[in-house]
Amino acid sequence: MGRVTTSNRRDVLRAGAGLIAGGTLATGCGTTGTDAPPPHPAAHLASITPASAAPAAAPRAFPGQPLQITHGPRTSASVALTFHGQGDPALATRLLTTAEKHGARLTVLAVGSWLDAYPAMARRILDGGHDLGNHTQRHISVNAMAEAGARAEITDCADRLRRLTGSIGSWFRPSRAPTAVPLVARLATEAGYPHVLSYDVDSLDYTRPGAAAITRKVLAEVTAGSVVSMHFGYPDTAAALPAVLQELDRRGLRAVTTTELLS
Repeated sequence: MGRVTTSNRRDVLRAGAGLIAGGTLATGCGTTGTDAPPPHPAAHLASITPASAAPAAAPRAFPGQPLQITHGPRTSASVALTFHGQGDPALATRLLTTAEKHGARLTVLAVGSWLDAYPAMARRILDGGHDLGNHTQRHISVNAMAEAGARAEITDCADRLRRLTGSIGSWFRPSRAPTAVPLVARLATEAGYPHVLSYDVDSLDYTRPGAAAITRKVLAEVTAGSVVSMHFGYPDTAAALPAVLQELDRRGLRAVTTTELLS
């Protein structure tokens, strides 16, 4: 989980206490829940066909960058807003559309089972000019798995992406953890991903603190070159995004894909 600053620690703790008191289970990469709805009954893996449009961008190496990337150049006037791709596709589409209206581009790390249920989302993401990557097949704690299981989590999602877009996707991010353990980092490299994408700002949106709290958390910590972790599956995030983008613009920071941030 990302840093909680002195200025927002009280808000985060208050939000967490309210969730516990209300019996709400927070679901994000630091927990054991899932924010994905049940698969649509008509959506099956058999419906996945190669995209007719141009293939997605393949992973590329960025010389001088570490294996696990947490942020881009601090001299850049850009940031990368990265989204864990799971949840209601209507909400995901709303987030993508909001970003596009503001001239922003996102990085989406998709869960393979989500792509199985909603295969059209892969092309929707790419057609909007966003990065699309791999966030494992089932969104379980990949760092805690034995080698064979961890490899399958990475390669199964990569296979979904390849079938849908012609590429394994631009980036890999481990599920249920901000960084990959050495085994998972090695397996990701073997699968074709030169880097593991981490982040330096955690929005904590999966704790469902409300749109205002998400906005405060991101804007208190974001700086030039930041990579921000957010999620598709939460209405609070969709409500917060316009204010985040407006303030980034006021500060002279563009929201770009991670590929553009590092290029």
